[in-house]
Amino acid sequence: MLRALLDVLYPPACIACARVLPGPGAFFCETCDTALERLPPGCCRTCAEPGTFPGGSCPRCRAHPPPFSRAWAPFAHEGPLARAIHRFKYEDHPELAEPLAELLADEARSFLSRAPDRVVALPLHTRRYHSRKYDQAQLLAGSLAKCVGRQAPVGWLTRTRETQRQVGLTEAERADNVAEAFTASSDVTGHEVLLLDDVFTTGATARAAAIALHAAGATRVEVLTLARAFTLT
Repeated sequence: MLRALLDVLYPPACIACARVLPGPGAFFCETCDTALERLPPGCCRTCAEPGTFPGGSCPRCRAHPPPFSRAWAPFAHEGPLARAIHRFKYEDHPELAEPLAELLADEARSFLSRAPDRVVALPLHTRRYHSRKYDQAQLLAGSLAKCVGRQAPVGWLTRTRETQRQVGLTEAERADNVAEAFTASSDVTGHEVLLLDDVFTTGATARAAAIALHAAGATRVEVLTLARAFTLT
């Protein structure tokens, strides 16, 4: 009854465009759902860079093997999904954590079946957290863990150095920007970790975080995000 009352007072809405939906159970309106772009099946077996590559690995992973075992995302960072992530991160919509986590749990079912059971968010720096008032990755990690019956420990990974936004930086600049920006707690020792974030671009941030987790004793790191950008041509 309470749920029905809430649906009347706060009807379900498209997470991308906020259009009111005809009923519960959907994440997107029909228009946005039709425009969703899922990651193509042909992609790098390690970092999920879209494309067909010799030996199954993209040039980036061949030249510099990442410190994580594998990374994946269900969607390309385009259209309605990119819009939903932007609303979640930058437009003060922390309530989108739950539907985005439910969407991710559904789309990443196969990946999650073999993934580590400790879900660790790629955290914001304290100053950015106070500016935004919430850490979107931590909210997403907690909601995903709840959806799939896993744990999302807080404090296992900390961003100890404030970095500039990666948008607009070259690949080398991205790597320099986040180098040694993370510290992991000794609580990770002996654990396998599923590192969670919203978007995977070149993987510089995930690499830096995975290095910190391994340095603290994590035995394996995998990466899952909502979306994957196309970065190689």
